[in-house]
Amino acid sequence: MTAKNLSTVASDLIESYGNTAKNMIDAYRAGGERVVTLLEQRWNSALKESRSELTAETAKNARAAQAAFSAYYTKGLTLTTSGAQQVVTQLVKLAETGVERAAANAALFEEKTGANTLTNLAAATAPGALALSKVATLIEQKTADLASKIAGDDVSTVKAKRSSAFSQRRAATAA
Repeated sequence: MTAKNLSTVASDLIESYGNTAKNMIDAYRAGGERVVTLLEQRWNSALKESRSELTAETAKNARAAQAAFSAYYTKGLTLTTSGAQQVVTQLVKLAETGVERAAANAALFEEKTGANTLTNLAAATAPGALALSKVATLIEQKTADLASKIAGDDVSTVKAKRSSAFSQRRAATAA
């Protein structure tokens, strides 16, 4: 196995970790949305029970306060989870670019020096990296299942792996 193959496995592993993080962010968002729904139900139930003891203006203010709290919480939840998704996406891109550059530099180093040390190291570590990648893929699928269970049909988790930046560039070079 060459350094290029090891870099492909590393890119897939990075992508899998990124997808796992995104799945957990989706689960957090869905859980937060469920909390808002539960709090709204509890608030409305309490308001309905105490309605006879409240003035019309107090009940109106209570409904308005609850609506405002829910809106702020939901907006904050959306902003933070969207921001977290963007951070994960950028980190994955950065890490994949780093792996791609390291692989290219390793190939150039071996070409210039004539030493096969990096190729031998890649061949020795590739089986472990491949096994780790398989485990990461299983974890990714389990987190996607968890996010789906939490959200029901409302969450859009990453189901299919996209090709890594390394794979895309290699395919473009080959074409």
